[in-house]
Amino acid sequence: MAQHGIEEHSHGAGAPIQIRHARPKSTSVEDFERPSRFEEVWKYFPTDKLSGLDDAVYPELEESQFGLQLASGATAEFIDSTESLVGTAGKPEDRVSAAAWTNASRTLKVTLTGESTEPHYVKVSADDSAKAAHIFVNAEPHSQATLVIDHQGHGKLAENVEIVTGEGSNLTLITIQDWDSKSIHVSNHFAKLKRDSTLTHIVVSMEGEAIRIVPQADLSEPGSNVEMYGVYLADSHQFIEHRPFIDHNAANCRSRVAYKGALQGKGAHTVWIGDVLIREAGVGTDTYELNRNLLLTDGARADSVPNLEIETGKIEGAGHASASGRFDDEQLFYLQSRGLDEQTARRLVVRGFLNEIIQKIGVEEIQDRLTNAIEADLEKVL
Repeated sequence: MAQHGIEEHSHGAGAPIQIRHARPKSTSVEDFERPSRFEEVWKYFPTDKLSGLDDAVYPELEESQFGLQLASGATAEFIDSTESLVGTAGKPEDRVSAAAWTNASRTLKVTLTGESTEPHYVKVSADDSAKAAHIFVNAEPHSQATLVIDHQGHGKLAENVEIVTGEGSNLTLITIQDWDSKSIHVSNHFAKLKRDSTLTHIVVSMEGEAIRIVPQADLSEPGSNVEMYGVYLADSHQFIEHRPFIDHNAANCRSRVAYKGALQGKGAHTVWIGDVLIREAGVGTDTYELNRNLLLTDGARADSVPNLEIETGKIEGAGHASASGRFDDEQLFYLQSRGLDEQTARRLVVRGFLNEIIQKIGVEEIQDRLTNAIEADLEKVL
């Protein structure tokens, strides 16, 4: 296993760490306190729902709980998590991630080569007790592929996903959270992009009682490009949190972040915290992040916080935007004036709002599945 112990950064005993990139990193559970809402990293999450995912010891997923459907150009194997490859994309920054790291003795390694036009699938199932999982995705230099990590059924899962994109590669990684209504899922993604590589990272959060996805991208070689997209629909029983972080630490890199969600029902709660850091070495950076939330009913809550930290003025551009609001009355009026009833008009507005992100997925089967799920949810209130 990668070495334990807190890496760098000393802020004094008990001092809260507010800057995203200043958080300590460690693969040791003992280096982190139990999650608490007094910490910024857990400020919004209902920590009482972690269901043991923050314990020091619990079982890992069985190999049979990973379903593989790989097209030509992809291979998969289980490796020992002590191998030097594990940890090269990133390290945990919170207790749940460290616990999953420690308890997953085996890592599913997926290697992508060549150019594949068919998507590859890793289907993940879990069960009622807390489980840990570790996945390592290696996109070989100049490869081109789409990998779908599809979570379904019932489960309580803490998961780490490492992603390395080789020089000149182009990887689309789609993670789907489509659990049952009582499931808990906390997942940290660590991506390291090599020179002139491109990663399109897409989060689809559909169902689950509490979902938290934290994708990080390290752009530490020139010419790398990352696009992060997310789409989600939260009902009254759901908490959904996304915390993308992009670290620009090399010249002439580009990033785009766009997440959109719709909320309905009293108690529906979503959180989006978007962090972008442009370090002194990140000259020529071009970055923009956006979050939009559509509140369909009273009692729903969307927290949205974009953060941008810039250490050099030698950039192409940097910006962010965030907004949460209700239906656009003008759009509704226009559609109704064309003969549509109010219910149909409202559905069209919601579908149009989310469709921009859905079209980024690029896999028709998943796009149809998500569209059908949205239609079924809208039937409940619209």
